[in-house]
Amino acid sequence: MHQTRPDITQEDTDVPIRPAATLILARQGRRGPEVLLLERHRRSAFVAGAHVFPGGALDPADHAAELHRLCTSPNTSSPAPGDSEALAYRVAAIRESFEEAGVLLARTAGNALLQPGAGVPAEQLQRYREALLQGQLDMSRICHQQAWRLDTASLYYYSRWVTPPGQNRRYDTRFFVCEAPPGQEGLACQRETVGQLWLTPAQAIDLWRREDIALVLPTAITLQELADFDSVDALLEMARHRPPEGH
Repeated sequence: MHQTRPDITQEDTDVPIRPAATLILARQGRRGPEVLLLERHRRSAFVAGAHVFPGGALDPADHAAELHRLCTSPNTSSPAPGDSEALAYRVAAIRESFEEAGVLLARTAGNALLQPGAGVPAEQLQRYREALLQGQLDMSRICHQQAWRLDTASLYYYSRWVTPPGQNRRYDTRFFVCEAPPGQEGLACQRETVGQLWLTPAQAIDLWRREDIALVLPTAITLQELADFDSVDALLEMARHRPPEGH
């Protein structure tokens, strides 16, 4: 199974390589694990029209110590306490999942997984998402207002990809995997993403081969790897034993 595919030099290009994070959201379906794929807007400046996992570039706010104090304790493959750089990637993965897919990985003051309608109306969650998208609120303020913690401990490192030279945008991206929170089906933001599908990895690969959907190479290879697992538990068990991120 592939682990890391970075060529992280910037030779032959003046395009800066930006740090980014991607989140593979998995849930158990009748035919095995299903993952959430988002359709990128066809006018997008990057991978337009492709189906991708939620993700994007890190923002300065993802590095904020105040927000890091509002994250759950690390799991065995999470960064060591105080490793703010690695934690920022997980924060970004959660934020991008909320912005692009409407799925928020967070825990309440009672340590329960956040579920729309259980403690917070779905409409309120959507208002927070819209405020985040418009830059009116950041994740720190949202978490403070609701006494939530970002559930960074549920994310397991999976792989690392770097956009090759010759592209108009380049990213050094960490891929994470986690179980999707119950009750959050996801909804495209209608800005960067215009549609969403829950598919088994095998179904997604089949649609790609039939040219019914477009995939970029990192997504296609990841889906081919994930097709080997018959349950979300087995997938997460594998992820728990992945080498540390960046290796």
